[in-house]
Amino acid sequence: MAIRTGHSASPSERRSWERSLPALRADLQDAGLTGVEMLIEYQLPLTSKRADVVLAGVHPRTGRPSYVVIELKQWSAAQQFEDSDVLVTIDEYHGRPVTHPALQVRDYCDYLLGFTSALADDPGSVAGAAYLHNATDHGVDDLFRLAGDDHGRVFTSQQRAEFREFLLSRLSTDASGAAAADQLLSSRIAPTKQLLAVAAEEVQHREMFTLLDEQRDAYNFVLHAVERARRGNTKTAVVVSGGPGSGKSVIALSLLGELSRQGRSVLHATGSRSFTQTLRKVAGRRAPRVQKMFLYFNSFITAAPNDLDALILDEAHRIRETSASRWTRAEHRTRKAQVDELLDAARVPVFLLDQHQVVRPGELGTVEDIRAHAVKHGIEVTEIDLDAQFRCGGSEEYVRWVRRLLGLESGGEMPWSGDANFDVVVVDGPKELEAMLRSRLDAGYSARIAAGYCWPWSDPRPDGTLVPDVRVGDWARPWNLKGDRSVGGAPAAALWATDPAGFGQVGCIYTAQGFEYDYAGVILGPDLVWRDGVWTSVRDANRDPDLKNRAKVGDRDFDRLVRNVYKVLLTRGMRGVALYSTDRQTQDHLRDLVAR
Repeated sequence: MAIRTGHSASPSERRSWERSLPALRADLQDAGLTGVEMLIEYQLPLTSKRADVVLAGVHPRTGRPSYVVIELKQWSAAQQFEDSDVLVTIDEYHGRPVTHPALQVRDYCDYLLGFTSALADDPGSVAGAAYLHNATDHGVDDLFRLAGDDHGRVFTSQQRAEFREFLLSRLSTDASGAAAADQLLSSRIAPTKQLLAVAAEEVQHREMFTLLDEQRDAYNFVLHAVERARRGNTKTAVVVSGGPGSGKSVIALSLLGELSRQGRSVLHATGSRSFTQTLRKVAGRRAPRVQKMFLYFNSFITAAPNDLDALILDEAHRIRETSASRWTRAEHRTRKAQVDELLDAARVPVFLLDQHQVVRPGELGTVEDIRAHAVKHGIEVTEIDLDAQFRCGGSEEYVRWVRRLLGLESGGEMPWSGDANFDVVVVDGPKELEAMLRSRLDAGYSARIAAGYCWPWSDPRPDGTLVPDVRVGDWARPWNLKGDRSVGGAPAAALWATDPAGFGQVGCIYTAQGFEYDYAGVILGPDLVWRDGVWTSVRDANRDPDLKNRAKVGDRDFDRLVRNVYKVLLTRGMRGVALYSTDRQTQDHLRDLVAR
């Protein structure tokens, strides 16, 4: 048996291996499966999530490659969470509910089949099990309430004989698993199912996404909280926080689709005009009534308390101080905080946010602020942290690199060490940047160029042509459109990130935030430069009218917001990013970090 791992193990991982792997190895040897390959901490495609072990071998009946996903649990006891069939609790987690381990490994199997080209034509090639090698049947009796299947079942230490029989039904004792392991490890990764491309199916027909670990925990907990609130006339706020690409919007759409199918009163809301309008267009294209399910945070000024079973609040970091604006009718102008309106509107308000994506003055959506308002009203709050990355190729290393580069995480910046799942390059200029991204487009991927707001932004000319405001040397391109209508072949602002015609314009933070594309090109403007060993924000180089007023936005806040802007732009890509700074010293510094 060969043991392989593609990353350095942490001390906790090593301790876990020392306790769990010998038990699994002994069962394989006792079963005569000495030719099977063990892929330890196997990284699931385009995510940072890892299956504990994937066993690779040959199927005893078909002779084809066969794989068994094993989730190793050191639990000795587990209980059903309240009356849920999908959530359980263990003492080590201090009562926090987690997804049933059979469902966890089932999700891993489904995810592998959905994203690995080598397995696409052979769905029977993958099986899975959770192995609780420290547990007796009695200690985890509640887990057996959920029926198992080939993609997810539970075995305990008392069921070693049954576990070995299961393995022998999937893996041959007479063949080496080396070729099967190599086939899996070298398989082409199928393109990710783009969030908005499947929103229509998600909302109108059936669940299209595979949720993993904390995503599934959050999804199941919200469904449970809605059912509990309906039965017991209770109220719970759920706060789901995570970085870019951790799956917040996937959870949001999955919840909206499932609760709708259950007949629950549920709506989706964001603070982003681009995101909301795109969801309305894509998810409601065949059923206009679906468009009404996508609203804005300021849509609930007059909502009756608890009128909804659930309110899904995506991009909740964009919550503002109040909902009132110059268009708000006088009788509806109150001093009520927007977060209080959202808390009041549903029995289960669900806030999905990333605190490092606050990019405008007046945005107040933080975990602390939401909790403080909820506690003030006597509302129970449950917090769930999504620690995985599903954008940036699943590269935790890249997202950490960006945070440390911009000083949003302690430890100081570090050279880019490379990641096979994600491409990072520094190009010599915008022409090279555009040519590189166009080659990705020609290969069938999606790509966009975005920039810091450091150039003027003109309206289209009377003849419908766009003004190339973003100028770097002899290269010039227009910004994305400002309005809701297509002009001169360019899509409306809200559709810049998703309409193929958006490649001809440069996007800004307000059209890029909340979206994803395969390859991101980012032009760092002169509003954030590297000087004397530190990043320096330059207010006079920034053209964003929301950041111009020094009385409303002090220098410290301006610096924080500009760093957040570039953090968002740098984490839109799913497969790679190309960087260019208009400032020579900054460009040299970026090139040095990436080259090293």
